[in-house]
Amino acid sequence: MKYKLLVLDVDGTLVNSKNELSVQTLATLLKIQHMGMRIVLASGRPPYGLGRLIEQLQLKKLGGYALSYNGGQIIDVGNEQVLFEKKIDPAMIPYLEQKARKNGFDIFTYHNNQLITTNPENKHIQNEAALNGLEIVAVENFSEAVNFSPHKCVLVSDDETALVALKDLWRRRLAGVLDVYRSESFFLEVVPEFVDKGNTLGVLIEKLGVGTENVMAIGDGRRDFSMLQLAGFGIAMGNAQDSIKACADYTTGTNDNDGVATAIQKFIIAEIRPADISLDELNARSRGTLMGNLGIRYTYASSGRFEAVMPVDERTRQPFGILHGGATLALAETVAGLGSMVSCAPDEIVTGMQVSGNHISSAHEGDTVRAVATIIHKGRSSHVWNVDVFTSTDKLISSIRVVNSVLKRR
Repeated sequence: MKYKLLVLDVDGTLVNSKNELSVQTLATLLKIQHMGMRIVLASGRPPYGLGRLIEQLQLKKLGGYALSYNGGQIIDVGNEQVLFEKKIDPAMIPYLEQKARKNGFDIFTYHNNQLITTNPENKHIQNEAALNGLEIVAVENFSEAVNFSPHKCVLVSDDETALVALKDLWRRRLAGVLDVYRSESFFLEVVPEFVDKGNTLGVLIEKLGVGTENVMAIGDGRRDFSMLQLAGFGIAMGNAQDSIKACADYTTGTNDNDGVATAIQKFIIAEIRPADISLDELNARSRGTLMGNLGIRYTYASSGRFEAVMPVDERTRQPFGILHGGATLALAETVAGLGSMVSCAPDEIVTGMQVSGNHISSAHEGDTVRAVATIIHKGRSSHVWNVDVFTSTDKLISSIRVVNSVLKRR
């Protein structure tokens, strides 16, 4: 596939205004992951606040990444390894707290599943904790409580003029040490120097060996500007600010109208040919499944034709050394299932409905058999596949009919 990495802002982009991931968007993202694409959640949220989305999107199983704190940290979700992070020197915390108190601002930071703050009654702080599922920890002395290096600190006030004034002051005084920006009209965020989504995304793609031309990014806010510019193809949400739309390559629908799913369907799924699917990725993700335990591997994909191989060994043979008929049927269902999955729409799922086989000859232990699936009927509610299974010398040993049911996701 042209695009190998899809970078998604979360709030205002991936989730709707109710902080929910729609069925259509979830189905679309699961489909492209099964086809070999990796997903990066790029958010101002802490990692804990991304946990529910990581689980829904199966990023741990399918191999995605979390770019948290607007670029302060990258986690390889699959193995929970921190690939990159920058933190604030704890020596700066007393100064930040002093300025907050002097201006009458509240202040908070994140620590694991906690939000540490000087004012637990502030409605904006309460909303931030609820959004991320965090426990609020109230403290009298912020700098004493924050005895660690935080990824960012946030000052809170409804006095927008005062926040802007402090932002302008700090951009001069803290240049070369810390960066400051307003993520909301009532938030002033303080982060390590050079931390933003674009810079941190650059670190990730360099580590992965992916070219910027193979990266698609979707976002809606000012903090997404740098990653949209870095990506080979940047997409603005329909609810994005006009300045973000102006710098993007394309504007999709809003986050309440499945804008992410619409963009993926138009620029990724519609452009995919079966031959573009990463079979290596599919095979790698099958480890630990029935397919992986039987040694089945996909080897070929094209329009209407899919192939896979399976060894005849102690996993797939009968006690007296020839291929087990049940293993042959599993091979046929596996290769026909891939074909149906690829040809379905994102809001559809495939389930096996019927399999019937004629075993004509046998394959012996030590051989590797090859299954060739060709579609003979593609309807709206069902697919019918013919699967022929051959030995390594091209002797036909089984001819199998597989019927898959196509269902709409609920």
